[in-house]
Amino acid sequence: MDRRWWALGALVASMLVLGFDTTILNVALPTMAARLGATTGQQQWMADVYVVVFASLMLPAGLLGDRFGRRRMLLTGLGVFLAGSLVGAFVHSVELVIVARAAMGVGAALVMPLAMSVLPSLFRAPADRVKAVGIISAASALGLPLGPIVGGWLLEHFWWGSIFVINIPMVAISIAACVFLLPETRDPSSPKVDVLSAALTVLGLGSLIYGIIEAPGRGWGSALVVGTLTAGVLLLGALVLRERRVIRPMLDMTLLCHRGFLLNTLAATLVMFVLSGLLFLLPVYLQAVLGHDAFGTGLRLLPMMGGLLVAARTSGKLAARLGPRLVISAGLVVLAFAAFLASSTTVDSGYGTTALWLSIAGLGFGFTVVPSMDAALGALPADRAGSGSGLLLTVRQTGGAIGIALLGSLLAATYGDRLSTAGLPAAAADSARDSVVAAHIVADRLRLPDLTASANSAYVHGMDTAMVVCGIAALAAALLVAVLLPNPGLNPDPDSNPERAEDGADGGGVADGGDADVRTVAPLPVDGRQ
Repeated sequence: MDRRWWALGALVASMLVLGFDTTILNVALPTMAARLGATTGQQQWMADVYVVVFASLMLPAGLLGDRFGRRRMLLTGLGVFLAGSLVGAFVHSVELVIVARAAMGVGAALVMPLAMSVLPSLFRAPADRVKAVGIISAASALGLPLGPIVGGWLLEHFWWGSIFVINIPMVAISIAACVFLLPETRDPSSPKVDVLSAALTVLGLGSLIYGIIEAPGRGWGSALVVGTLTAGVLLLGALVLRERRVIRPMLDMTLLCHRGFLLNTLAATLVMFVLSGLLFLLPVYLQAVLGHDAFGTGLRLLPMMGGLLVAARTSGKLAARLGPRLVISAGLVVLAFAAFLASSTTVDSGYGTTALWLSIAGLGFGFTVVPSMDAALGALPADRAGSGSGLLLTVRQTGGAIGIALLGSLLAATYGDRLSTAGLPAAAADSARDSVVAAHIVADRLRLPDLTASANSAYVHGMDTAMVVCGIAALAAALLVAVLLPNPGLNPDPDSNPERAEDGADGGGVADGGDADVRTVAPLPVDGRQ
């Protein structure tokens, strides 16, 4: 087999690990909530801090790779990720788990954009590059539903820290494969990492996510919540203003002004919003409400993986034949239908209903994420492969972080309002409101079956409300894509730009405002020089 495809295998292994750790913790949250006494807010932070740090640091990580060597920084990221996994495996407090997850987020931020940015140098032929993008995008997406399955099996046989131990051999294999198979590439002309812009990104996203997570417990009108949300918006606004004024920005606003890149990024971000929120909410429903164990919960997420696999295998061919606009918008409509079907779940629905809408959701994810990521990456100029893919993945991961924070907070608020704690001592009532897992513990201790029933009903109602929000967001995104997304694959216009029509020499058409076609992106030379 061509060495390039073995190198792609190393990147796929890295992306699978990142996908695992975006969701592997979710299936363990009910167990960890019981063992560590974690509230719903703390569970959100254990899941979300990884994604927040991940999203915040991807832009500077892409630039570091461009300047100092993509393979070198990729190996550095894998090493940091490995260290965070070792810490997480052997700690015994919520706070230290959060610290370990944050360290893993730093490593992941270095790995993902650099794994994507080396593809143009590995695969110069457009057909090979499209195939490679599809494979690595599918690996990233498949890691998400695989995480709960792997985590569930580990929890059935080992202690909860084993969900971190599983990373160690996989990361070690990825490091070895990258050392021996991956060529070094760089772009010495890339801009330096702007420390102030990086700080504004981290603080802005962190403040925004903190405010969303804390709002259900403290109230949306509390001074702390209003202050952190306002600070987050102001910091991110300052970041945008700063980046628009510098000569070589870290956040390249010209890419966001390109319609094809923007709308494809929006579609990929919406998918991450729904998928991350769904995989945060659903394991608790399957374990606490339906009563399945951790491994059984992971297995019951397989229908979504099946739908995702089917769609991922066919979406590229359909996009080439029908155009990405139709495939992406149809995928979003399918996703919206699955979300609305999920919103009809009741306490008595059982797993059959869940399996049905999970299968449909998997199809929607697959038909959206692969063609949208492929088209967005195809719109990037070759000399900004690292920073451009970092921007794309930053926005996408931010969608995931906001999905966990917003949908989790919506559920927490709805759950707290619907839960009946009449007659309970104040301390027991407060504990029951923390989470449905805590309510079950209180109900078992006080022998209150009515409290268990009320907690289950309140949780399902909150999950249904969150699914309605997902459905509305997916429909809105489908409408935007259907109306505004360019469809260059169906109606090429060689006369408008003969040079690009022949060999794509303009680097994808972003700089001159043209509609980018993934098949015409100029490849990045192996040494990164133009």
